Amino acid sequence: MRLLLDSFWRAVAYCMLPRVIVLSLLPLGLMVVLAAGLGYFFWDGAVAWTHGALDAWPLLSSFWAWIGRLFSGDITSVLAPMVVVLAATPLIVVICLLIVAGFMAPALTKLVAERRFPSLEQKKGASFFGSVMRSLGVTVLALVALVVSMPLWLIPPLVLILPPLIWGWLTYRVMSFDALAEHANPEERAALIRAHRVPLLCVGVLCGYLGAAPSIVWASGLLFAAAFFVLVPIAIWIYTLVFAFSALWFAHYCLDALAQLRAQRAAAAASGAAGMPALEAAQTAQANRAALSQWGSP
Repeated sequence: MRLLLDSFWRAVAYCMLPRVIVLSLLPLGLMVVLAAGLGYFFWDGAVAWTHGALDAWPLLSSFWAWIGRLFSGDITSVLAPMVVVLAATPLIVVICLLIVAGFMAPALTKLVAERRFPSLEQKKGASFFGSVMRSLGVTVLALVALVVSMPLWLIPPLVLILPPLIWGWLTYRVMSFDALAEHANPEERAALIRAHRVPLLCVGVLCGYLGAAPSIVWASGLLFAAAFFVLVPIAIWIYTLVFAFSALWFAHYCLDALAQLRAQRAAAAASGAAGMPALEAAQTAQANRAALSQWGSP
């Protein structure tokens, strides 16, 4: 419990560091650059194709004509750019978040290691490719679990338990592995994850619930539609900040646990080495006594 609370407050404090704030704002800059590039090359073609698709729907042609008579204009010409923006925004957001997530977790783990554990040896227990492949594997398992458990979501209490538990398990498996990838060898990593499975799962579940915070922004209904270009960046920033906090929490917890494990093993090895001369002396004395008693016996 001490390690859990200590790593939590340290993660909160690290979220206020300038480097972490800059990393949390990075998706917004990437989104602007990516949107500008896509708009420069594909905007006219996408709007023209969407306009033609809206006009080609027979069932909606009478509806567009009725709306056009009310507003005295071509409603599809106004609607087509909005449809393109609404369709492209989720894709741009997901791409930016994936790019930042791939670079943010190692950078934050390195930040924690440099500031708190500068003398902790890096044993390079996992490669970047291995980490990516393992993350993809556990993500597929989590998605399968979500699909299989969907019928149970109809039971009111389970819909608030099963999805966060599955996402918490996914977060715990991915982020604990990534936090220990640079510093722990495979044996140390397996021992730590086995010994701290329950606390790490609790951290993952809590981070999963925090990840639902941007849903408040998405679910704001008409307010979201009216302030689309303001609320989308806010939601992206919240997503990134929650991800940064999760990575920092796992980094503080896992690296602290690794440092304690190595200290315990070093102390055990030192005490064992110190006890060897005494043990050897006792064995020698016992052998001498046995030899003397045998020599003095009739």
